[in-house]
Amino acid sequence: MSKRSGSNFTSASGFRSAIGESKLDSEHIGLSLAELVKDHGFDIFGVVNTSKISSFEEELNNFLDLQHHGGMRWMKERSHLRSDPKKLWSDVKSIIVLGNNYNDSCNSLELLSYRDKGIISVYARNKDYHAVIKKKLKKLSFKISEVINCDFKYFVDTAPVMEKPLAMQAGLGWQGKHTNLVSKGFGSWLFLSSIFINKEITETKKEEDHCGSCSSCIDVCPTKAIIAPYEIDARKCISYLTIEHKGNVDEELRHLIGNRIYGCDDCLAVCPWNKFAQKTDEVGFKSREDLVEPDLENLVNLDDESFRKKFSQSSIKRIGRDRFIRNVLIAIGNSKNSKFIGSVQPLLTDSSTIVRSMAVWALKKIMNNFDFDKIREIYLINENEKDVILEWNE
Repeated sequence: MSKRSGSNFTSASGFRSAIGESKLDSEHIGLSLAELVKDHGFDIFGVVNTSKISSFEEELNNFLDLQHHGGMRWMKERSHLRSDPKKLWSDVKSIIVLGNNYNDSCNSLELLSYRDKGIISVYARNKDYHAVIKKKLKKLSFKISEVINCDFKYFVDTAPVMEKPLAMQAGLGWQGKHTNLVSKGFGSWLFLSSIFINKEITETKKEEDHCGSCSSCIDVCPTKAIIAPYEIDARKCISYLTIEHKGNVDEELRHLIGNRIYGCDDCLAVCPWNKFAQKTDEVGFKSREDLVEPDLENLVNLDDESFRKKFSQSSIKRIGRDRFIRNVLIAIGNSKNSKFIGSVQPLLTDSSTIVRSMAVWALKKIMNNFDFDKIREIYLINENEKDVILEWNE
């Protein structure tokens, strides 16, 4: 098996069974595929044929031209592949889109008032979903190949694939006004993955939009990142700011982040369709107790080694210790609680510029002016980085 561009390409040669040919007719493929999907640990699926997929190019280019992707340069660099599945793999004829429910029945909105605690997005409170789903996806892909005699590629957020529009066309749900997928049976809590095959199989019916006049997700967004229905500016989105953004967060947005230290679920959590959402059965998606409402005090002084150890199997590890501590310091600053002074002050000499910058900002928010001016005199004289000096002098 060879791997290309973060994808997994496999020939069916050697895995074709005698039963494969008998199940190629469209009368049976839907039923057999449904059984296979369920048996391999997926909660929902749909099929879309590439001959009927309209190009995503215009919508994607408009998003990129407006700079709504922020610093996610990879979106623009690979946009030509993202706009059309056949550009990613010219032989693809059908795409099987799959969903995994990760709903753990925890309402992050209730944690916003616990200012000495951090909020981690529900999807990141246990094992990295890429690792969990990839194992299932690999086994399912081989089995489908065996049954219907095809070659395949499989993806779980690892390649330039427009998962949400494809999921809508395949009937898993519809893109809500927050631009995320919404499902009648699983609300806003679905991980998406896909299997590209070089054989056309029976399509499933496209799902219609059921948002109606509801604007709950737009109204709840703390930073007003949902600038219009079905349109988001990632540069304002807290998930982007706390995960993808690499530098200092603009000061006018910091207080809006509150105590969210990795991602934001507000627009997902408030969706009325969540009342129909089932709770996940996947152990790897059930929240770790220490990540549901972690004490900021226990997180702020993690060094690189302890950070890696704590988040070794979590998707949080990919942003690295420095960005994570930046987020924790913003939450501490927003707490306005002076009990954190002793934990934050040592970070004024941290090796990371963004950590020192946010340590200054946090102390400014939790100390009285007299005490802050005293430590400013001590630390500013030895600071050489422009961004940190700006924080001291604000």
